[in-house]
Amino acid sequence: MAAIQTETASPYVGAAAQGAAASGWVERLRSDRNLLRRILMIGGVVLVLLASLAFWLLGGRYVGTDDSYVHAAQLMVSTDVSGLVKDVDVRQGQHVKVGQVLFRIDPLQFQIALDNAKANLGQTRLTLLSMQDDYRRMLKDIAAQQAQVALDQVTYNRYAALLQLNSIAQAQYDQARFTLATAQSTLASLKDQAQVQLAKLGGNIHIPVEQLPQYLQSKAQVSEAQRQLDHATVRAPFDGTVTEVDSLQPGALVISALSAFTTTSAVGLVSTNDVWVEANMKETDITHVHRGDPVEVTVDTYPGRVWKGEVDSISPETGADFSVLPAENASGNWVKVTQRVTVKIRLDLKPADPPLRAGMSTYVSIDTGHRRWFRLLYE
Repeated sequence: MAAIQTETASPYVGAAAQGAAASGWVERLRSDRNLLRRILMIGGVVLVLLASLAFWLLGGRYVGTDDSYVHAAQLMVSTDVSGLVKDVDVRQGQHVKVGQVLFRIDPLQFQIALDNAKANLGQTRLTLLSMQDDYRRMLKDIAAQQAQVALDQVTYNRYAALLQLNSIAQAQYDQARFTLATAQSTLASLKDQAQVQLAKLGGNIHIPVEQLPQYLQSKAQVSEAQRQLDHATVRAPFDGTVTEVDSLQPGALVISALSAFTTTSAVGLVSTNDVWVEANMKETDITHVHRGDPVEVTVDTYPGRVWKGEVDSISPETGADFSVLPAENASGNWVKVTQRVTVKIRLDLKPADPPLRAGMSTYVSIDTGHRRWFRLLYE
């Protein structure tokens, strides 16, 4: 019984011994503060080293910057014809679809020019048809003249034979000779005129007048007049929001040569579909950035909302290289400055997304897919 009781109590005795040992360590640490300090210092350093190593091995995958802004396709929509503005069909801030009318120029002068060009085209066609008929008449005149030359040739030959027999006077022979020469000269002149007329008809009498250069030239004038009339109505080249409308009023003179340099000859249009983000990344952050890398974009205007996108392109030059006055680093007080490289990010826009306006501030985070620990394992 005593042995059994001893064996049954042994687990409790072991637990008590372990508790006593732990209590002994605690008491020792309490009494020996230097030992506790050494353990904490060494343990803290080891913990920091392990955390730093883990952060370095697992880090380097994401790079980001808040030096990024929304951009959109922008255009001062004008026209290449000059005239007075008749009416403006849009208002400031209005959303328009591609092909929607923005404003119109008085079309009267362009309609008159078109009517004149069409009349000239009709006249050209009649002229060419009459030239073909005239050429056919010339061919008939040539045939008649050839018959006359043949008759004069026979008469001349007969008089030449009679002159040798002294049967006719010399004057009759000379008259026949000169008549033949005149007829031959007339025939040659008629042939030359026919050749000139045929050349004007393209060298082939059977070519339709619609294919002749004169007709094509007149037709081109009609097309140009029609183009100018069409361009008198200015339409939106893409979906967007209208701006700078108040600067263009009915009655204003639009001069085509100046339309690209003044807002009084155009209406501003900012695209709502062609929108992207330009991030000015540090040159040290784009080491592993490549085209197609996934990107998350947050906009300061809409906290908590994230846009998905991907890297569309990376600029071949830094911002300093694009600067109008680039820095000159040839002097002795040169200081190295980290340069910025523009990364264009294409956004995946959804119909339910809130509107993005050009110039909005954003923060971008690029997933480069780079992992240091993976590279270390396989190198």
